[in-house]
Amino acid sequence: MSSPDPRHLADALPPASEILADVQRAFAEDIGPGDATADLLDPDATATAVLTCREDAVLCGTAWFDVCFRQLDPDVRIEWLVHDGDRVPAGSTVCRLAGKARALVTAERSALNFLQLLSATATVTSRYVDAIEGTRTRVLDTRKTLPGLRRAQKYAVLCGGGTNHRIGLFDAMMLKENHIIATGGIPAAVEAARRIHPTLPLIVEVETLDELAQALDARADRALLDNFTPAMLAEAVAFTAGRMPLEVSGNVEIDTIRAIAETGVDFISSGALTKNVRAIDLSLRLDVQHGACGPAAAATH
Repeated sequence: MSSPDPRHLADALPPASEILADVQRAFAEDIGPGDATADLLDPDATATAVLTCREDAVLCGTAWFDVCFRQLDPDVRIEWLVHDGDRVPAGSTVCRLAGKARALVTAERSALNFLQLLSATATVTSRYVDAIEGTRTRVLDTRKTLPGLRRAQKYAVLCGGGTNHRIGLFDAMMLKENHIIATGGIPAAVEAARRIHPTLPLIVEVETLDELAQALDARADRALLDNFTPAMLAEAVAFTAGRMPLEVSGNVEIDTIRAIAETGVDFISSGALTKNVRAIDLSLRLDVQHGACGPAAAATH
């Protein structure tokens, strides 16, 4: 996978006000009324720091990282050697910082939390995208995100080469089993949905080929094939013959996604991109130049 277009990522980045709000929430729970341990450092002490990535990863989250430090030291200098969406080999130096020592040690944990989580989402996404390279299928995310960080993780999916599904319950309609039951079946549910929200994309979840035929006849915008077998997927692709985009959900794993994509479906969605992630191993090493009450060099944790 090549790195995503930086212009596309810049357009997809959440607004600055939203990133600031994310950071302020993180600081409220971590710093609270103040960093007691940072009081060990002279207020005038300055420091430099080097950020290293200890494993192969796709970087994401630099905007959140920057805001963490700049909220505590507006004059901090941050030099990025790589950018969001870049593949980073293990052992790479990705960033250098210089500023007030207290600000660096206080902001470090929150900044790394954002960078580690979002890089993890981007990295997992890139692995899924790589697994289906050469097919026509695109990898989609889901709403299975960390509460309060949906747009951040959706952005990370783009950094990993994936495609965003709906952002929330407001920007598309997805008729699932209970919606369909409550409204009297697929044709009635689609008709009611079009009447209430005529401009929103309409996706219908189907569990059988008969239900797929109903969704196609009702002119839904997309069918979500839930837990279809590979044989059923191939039959669904042949039956619709390009008349309706098909999305696959359920039982999607890194070792099964290739076989699913090779059936010819348009999209594969997986909650694993955002909910089953392990933080990327990053290390920030500080060197305090002067005025520290403790050791001259420290590693923050």
